[in-house]
Amino acid sequence: MNKAGKPVIDAEQIRKAVQAVMDGTKAPVVDFSNTEIAFADKSDKELKKAAWLFGLMNMHWLVGIGSKVGVAAIRLHLPFVESVVKNTIFEQFCGGTTLLECEKNIARLARQQTFTILDYGAEAKEKEEDFNHTMNETIRAIEFASRSQHIPVVSTKITGLARFALLEAVQRGEPFTAETRVEYKSVLKRMDAICHTAARTGVAVFFDAEESWIQDSIDHLVTVMMRRYNREKVVVYNTFQMYRKDRLQFLIHSFNQAQEGGYRLGAKLVRGAYMEKERERAERLSYPSPIHPNKEATDDAFNTAVRFCVDNYERVASCNASHNATSCLLQAELIHQKGIARNHPHLNFCQLYGMSDHLTFNLSRAGFNVAKYVPYGPVREVVPYLIRRAQENSSVTGDMSREYQLVQHEMKRRGLD
Repeated sequence: MNKAGKPVIDAEQIRKAVQAVMDGTKAPVVDFSNTEIAFADKSDKELKKAAWLFGLMNMHWLVGIGSKVGVAAIRLHLPFVESVVKNTIFEQFCGGTTLLECEKNIARLARQQTFTILDYGAEAKEKEEDFNHTMNETIRAIEFASRSQHIPVVSTKITGLARFALLEAVQRGEPFTAETRVEYKSVLKRMDAICHTAARTGVAVFFDAEESWIQDSIDHLVTVMMRRYNREKVVVYNTFQMYRKDRLQFLIHSFNQAQEGGYRLGAKLVRGAYMEKERERAERLSYPSPIHPNKEATDDAFNTAVRFCVDNYERVASCNASHNATSCLLQAELIHQKGIARNHPHLNFCQLYGMSDHLTFNLSRAGFNVAKYVPYGPVREVVPYLIRRAQENSSVTGDMSREYQLVQHEMKRRGLD
């Protein structure tokens, strides 16, 4: 036992416990194979529609063609396209076009003891009026969240609040001009307005990670906000993309920096969302890829980060934002074996809305803090997000195959196949 009376658990002990579950020789803390719990809230009709959609998305060639055609059709305002998108992929992966339209899905998640993380789906904007609109929409979402016990966090992307080229120039160390200095100060003011509202209303804010060539700029901005607002509790979270070779060390550095600065670290852990783009750019510009060479190295970095956050849970608020069953099981086992309360506010899980229900709802049923990441907004604004979901989760990670198999398994269990 340590000084706090908690059992001391070493990494090898946990690794063996997780492996024993995977091998079927030990009962799991939470059973991710239970599709009855995973799809309990879906009607037979909804389940069949999900099977049809995931079946289509599992066809990589169709996703490739559909992504290009979909973007062009939305931009050209072709008739019926928005309606088709809204009733298929949008309905599966988004909460609604407005906050009010999200309410029924928020309530539906709450019935399964699952929180909602709201995310206004705007990104890659270029005009000051668009940045201010995203700021206002994010503040509106925070105020909306503050009136609900089911929405602890609102998420946003800094490319919805700042010009990409500005972030890139700052990272390259380019000196400010009179114009860019004013522009950069406006970015800080927008972020401060968001974080101030969050702190005042008791809601937390996730700032998403983005491309490596603007991430240093994002890290600096988010750290400024953490230093300002995470003094008494964690309001602001940075996102750590663990498929990057340097992020594990950066997580530890961020923790040490917070300890020295007298504030608390908020850490959302993800594997990453820009792998193909990162590798292609590195090859094109002849610099070493920032991405781990293989999945095993990424998994090891992610799981080490999970251990670090759980080991330091009293001083780090973390969110395991993973669709990987082993990584979720690892955190669940750590919490269980260390005797930490499963609903401790510093230890959280999160999956994307419309995906990995076998993780989310089995975790919630087992008493862990878990949320669905729920994007919302006008269909044309959210299309880039939806296309990224389709492309990455079909061709790169194979998530669509897994989702399709899980839905098929539940349909068979219900006698619907």
